[in-house]
Amino acid sequence: MLQLSLLPIAFLTTLLTATSSTPTVVCVAGQCLEGFSNTTLGMTISASGAQTSALLLPGQYTTTTDPELLHGLLTSSSASLSPSTGFNSSSVSLPLTVALEPGLAIYSNSLYGGSAGFSSLPTSPVGNSSTSLSAQSLALSSNIWAAINVGSTNRVVFWDSVPDFSQLAVSGSLSLVDMQSSACEPACSSNGICTSSGTCACAAGFTGASCESCESDFFGLSCQACPSGCLDCDDGISGTGKCLAFNITNAPSSCNCLNGECGSNGQCSCNAGWTTADNGTACAKCASGFFLTSTGDCKICEIGCSACADITGDCQTCKSGFTQDANDKTKCDAEPTTTSSGTVCPDGSFSSGTTCSTCSPSCQTCNGATSNDCIICASGSYAFNGSCITADSNGVCEGTGLIADNNKKECDTCGAKCTSCGISGFTTASTVNQLQCTGCLPGSFLSNGSCVSSCPAGTFISSQDNTTCSVCDSSCSTCAGSSTFCLTCANGEFASNGQCVSTCPANTVAANSTKTCLNCHPDCVSCSGTAFNQCLSCPPDRPVLNQGRCLPVCGKTQFFDSTSGSCQACDSSCSSCSGSGSSECLACSSSSQVLKGGSCVSANCNGTTSVVTGLGVCLSDLVVVPQASSSAAPLPSITGLTQPTVVTQTSSKRLQWWEILLMALGCAFIFLAVIWCWRRRARKQRAKRTKAFAQAKNLDQSTSWRWRLVRFGEKLFGHRASKRAYPEPTPDANPGLDSEALKLMKLRNAEEARHNQEMEKLMLISDYQYPPEKRSSYYPPSVLPSLYDVGHSRKHLHAVDSATNRLSGPSLYSQVTGVPRNGPEARQPVRKDLITSRFSASSLNSSTAHSAKSRDLTRPHTPAEQYAMDVRSDLLVDTSTPDQSSHHAHWIQPTHTGATVSSKNPFRR
Repeated sequence: MLQLSLLPIAFLTTLLTATSSTPTVVCVAGQCLEGFSNTTLGMTISASGAQTSALLLPGQYTTTTDPELLHGLLTSSSASLSPSTGFNSSSVSLPLTVALEPGLAIYSNSLYGGSAGFSSLPTSPVGNSSTSLSAQSLALSSNIWAAINVGSTNRVVFWDSVPDFSQLAVSGSLSLVDMQSSACEPACSSNGICTSSGTCACAAGFTGASCESCESDFFGLSCQACPSGCLDCDDGISGTGKCLAFNITNAPSSCNCLNGECGSNGQCSCNAGWTTADNGTACAKCASGFFLTSTGDCKICEIGCSACADITGDCQTCKSGFTQDANDKTKCDAEPTTTSSGTVCPDGSFSSGTTCSTCSPSCQTCNGATSNDCIICASGSYAFNGSCITADSNGVCEGTGLIADNNKKECDTCGAKCTSCGISGFTTASTVNQLQCTGCLPGSFLSNGSCVSSCPAGTFISSQDNTTCSVCDSSCSTCAGSSTFCLTCANGEFASNGQCVSTCPANTVAANSTKTCLNCHPDCVSCSGTAFNQCLSCPPDRPVLNQGRCLPVCGKTQFFDSTSGSCQACDSSCSSCSGSGSSECLACSSSSQVLKGGSCVSANCNGTTSVVTGLGVCLSDLVVVPQASSSAAPLPSITGLTQPTVVTQTSSKRLQWWEILLMALGCAFIFLAVIWCWRRRARKQRAKRTKAFAQAKNLDQSTSWRWRLVRFGEKLFGHRASKRAYPEPTPDANPGLDSEALKLMKLRNAEEARHNQEMEKLMLISDYQYPPEKRSSYYPPSVLPSLYDVGHSRKHLHAVDSATNRLSGPSLYSQVTGVPRNGPEARQPVRKDLITSRFSASSLNSSTAHSAKSRDLTRPHTPAEQYAMDVRSDLLVDTSTPDQSSHHAHWIQPTHTGATVSSKNPFRR
């Protein structure tokens, strides 16, 4: 049995004593029943001053929920709730939802009575464990399923509450093995558990949306953590957990260093020959007197050379007393010493004035008597900081970490990454090519006497010092941790858990590309790949194989058939089942049926009660109501137990003054906005009509300053006004003008022009004879008598014309000079109304067109006008006198004009 310390869903058991002798009220949304009940499922609601308390079964309750008793309890200001085991609510807040917390509640008695225990939904996988259950009924929250072993081998999945285990088709001891939410899609793997929020909660070390893989630096089927100190681990479900790289303490990069060691104070100690580079990186440039080789090492220059070139080592500057060797540019030769007499001192001696003195035994050549004056040290000694020192049996210069170089006769560096080095069996004949590193900087690994950034193939990092590359066993191509733990095999075999095998074992799959045996996913027993959806067979706790995945359960309306190894559909009468047929139901699909002996039968609830949703039992079965004929004491009378809820409508709240003001301002704003939009639309339409009229009448006289200047000159010098040509409006350019209306408008304009011409002719007749005061030598005296009377001078005529506002005044030229123009005075008839054309639409069916264009001549006529009317009586009718006999009163008597006798003067009668 699973220990409580390992079970995050441990049951909290509460003993609830059922007092069957005390009547109680049990309610569902819409109905309450008074009687005796042992049910401990739900919440008890009570209120001060109420007739009784009531047990609320799972459901939703609102302010309109029947009956009146329940409504009064729900809406009472002093209402309080007392939840039973598995329920949680501290205050009444409508709408009130009474529901079991995510998890499973068990009851020692049937019909959800007796002692109760609750197990909340686990937050992490429980593994292969089980918990015994002693229950006669159970309640499940929505979207939760529970896998329970009934008997020794029968695994049953429950999706609904069970009011009585004795009514199931299965029997035996009960033990809970798994419980999860059904809200996760896709379903969680065996290393995760679906929570009520619809997400998978993963076990330690696992990750992914379905908890299907190991986190980084975790390995194996259970995703264990890699060993401490590993920088890189063979992780993953198929990983071995072996360290492939180790954490580096005091790495040079941690103190901005390249070829040196970081101290505890954060300062970098450079290897010999290195110094700080120009960019600030410590130990990244060769120091003075050293040069950079092609292998990245800093080597010392030859004796006598203070600066030499990188790569080649050619000396660029020789020290004082040295000259560059003619044959070897890397060397600088010491200048020979001579005595005062000019004698050249041989090797091993130096000039001491007049003679050559012998050098110190430590020197091969020198320029002084002491060992510090050596130029080239004696055999077995090597130059270091101006003195000669010896080397040990490994070729290491005494007191230094430098290596003795027999060619340069001086102590040189080991290498960029070497902290120590040596030459095994060192002699004066040894060369620096025999140098072997014995120690490396942190981050470098010692491999075959060299310091490398990573161990080469066929070697592994020794776990003893984490710096040495050790050779793998001959059976391994690559290994880790030890020489015999093979990651890949050399003879074509498969590597499986460090061993080389010819065939992969069970629960693994062969990877031919890498020649390794990879573990199947923990969900699978056998697989075609390492993914959790590549299973071929499944374990007992996840028996359902669906599209390559091993799942713990089938769908709600299905059951797992162990014979076929597949999910089969339940009978139509079952909402969930444990097997095929109508007698294997665990819950009924119809709300009018209940479970009896594994079959769904008609509920036949007493009275007006019905099956409680989600509980699978009649309300009348949960509450025992004594019969009237029985000897039991009658139940207390409770009002409102069966009456429906009456919700009284509260009177409407009066509006505050500021609310009324805001509404009024809002209405005014809307009204003003509508008026503004209407006026704006009207202006646009009016502008459109005006533009169309101006285009039709050629009235669009918008002119530039040049045109205004021309008009000023014309007025100044008395010229006739020029007319600008405007394009005729076309239907295409003015879609608003109808083609027929455009034609009528053109005809009307032409008619008006002809009428104006006729009127100008009549007006010119009155100016045929100018008055004497206006006569000039330009005009010869007329043979005709003057038509101007005393009271009808030209000034009077213009005054009359101006008063009647019918003709324009004389030109500026005539007013300034007093001389009439060569041509007739420009007069533009000014009309208030357009003259209706005889071709207009109104004249097609009317005979009043002629009267519409008759000229108003009610003023007294001038002689010329009277004469014109007598001559052209068909055009003008005198309306000043009713008597038409006066039409011929002004005929002029014919006189001889010098023409022939047959000649007729047009003014003669």
